[in-house]
Amino acid sequence: MSSAQAFKTIADVLSSTIIFAVPLMLVALGAMFSERSGVVNIALEGIMVIGALFSCLFLSMSNTQGWGSVHPQLTMLLAILVAGGAGVIFSLFLAFASINLKADQIIGGTALNTFAPAFSIVLSWAIQGQGQTQIAIPTWIRISGLKIDSVNSLGNFLEWVFLKNLYLTTLLAVVILIVGIIVLRKTRFGLRLMACGEHPQAADSVGINVYRRRYAGVAISGVLGGIGGLAYTIAVGSNFASSVYGYGFLALAVLIFGNWTPVRITLAALFFAFFKVAGTVAGSGTIPFLALPIKQASQLYNILPYLVTIILLIFTSKRSRAPKAEGIPYDKGSR
Repeated sequence: MSSAQAFKTIADVLSSTIIFAVPLMLVALGAMFSERSGVVNIALEGIMVIGALFSCLFLSMSNTQGWGSVHPQLTMLLAILVAGGAGVIFSLFLAFASINLKADQIIGGTALNTFAPAFSIVLSWAIQGQGQTQIAIPTWIRISGLKIDSVNSLGNFLEWVFLKNLYLTTLLAVVILIVGIIVLRKTRFGLRLMACGEHPQAADSVGINVYRRRYAGVAISGVLGGIGGLAYTIAVGSNFASSVYGYGFLALAVLIFGNWTPVRITLAALFFAFFKVAGTVAGSGTIPFLALPIKQASQLYNILPYLVTIILLIFTSKRSRAPKAEGIPYDKGSR
C-alpha cells in the first residue's frame, strides 16, 4: 500500500468514525439527562427506531413529492424535528409508567424496545405495501460529498475527514454537546435536574418539583434518542430497516464508560465508533496487514466493537458513579 493510499484509508476511517459517533453521542447524552433526573432509560433502542421510522418516512415522502431536492437542508431540518418529536412522544410512555405509576423502569423500557420494531414493520407495510420494510432515504440530505483523487497534503487530509460526508446531524451534534455542557453544570435547570437524581427528597424539601424534572429528563432523552435514530440510519446507509441493531444498548455502554458527563461521553462515543469502523474496514480486506487467514475473519471483526465494550466495562464499571437515586421511583410521602 502506497503512502497516499494509506493516508486515504486513515482519512476514510476517521471520517466514518465521526459519522458513527454522532448517533452514539446524541443517544448517550439523552440518556444522561434522563438518568441524571433519576429515571433509567432502557428504552433507547425503541426510541431510536421510532425516531428513525417517522423521519425516514418523512424524507421518503419529500423525495416522492419532489420538493425535498429543491430545499434539501430545510427538509432535513424538518426531518430532524420529526425524529425528535416522535422520540419524545414515545419516551413519554416510559415517563408515565415510571414516574406516575411507579412501575419498574427496566421492565417498562424493555417493553417499549420490544414494541418499537414490530410497530415499525406494521406501519411500513401499511404505508408501502406488505413485505416492504425497507424505507429508502434520499442522497440529497448530505451537505457535501467531497471527491478527492489523492490525499497528499494536510489540507486534503482534513477536508477528506470532515467534509467527505457532512450531514446536518453532525453539525447539530456539536451544538447539542456545547449546550448540554452549559445546561447541566451552569444553569438552574441542570443543577436541579441532577439534584432530583441524587437526593429527590432533599430537592423536594426546597421546593423543586421532582416529577416535573424527571419528566423533563426523559423528554430530553426522547428528543435526542429520536434524532440519534435518524443519525444512525444516515451512518449505516441509504435505507431504514426497522432496527438499529443494538446501537441503543451500545449508547448505554457509552454513557457508563463516559461516567454520565458530556465530554467523557463524547470521547467514549468516538472510541467505540472507531472500533466499529476499524473492524468493518479490517474485515473488508482493504488493509492487508489486518487480514486474518481464517474463514470467519469478517464475523470476528464485526463483533470487535461489542467485545471491546464488554472488556472496557469490566475494567471501568467499578469506578463509574451513577446518580444515587436513579431507577428508584420517587414517593412524595417518603422521607
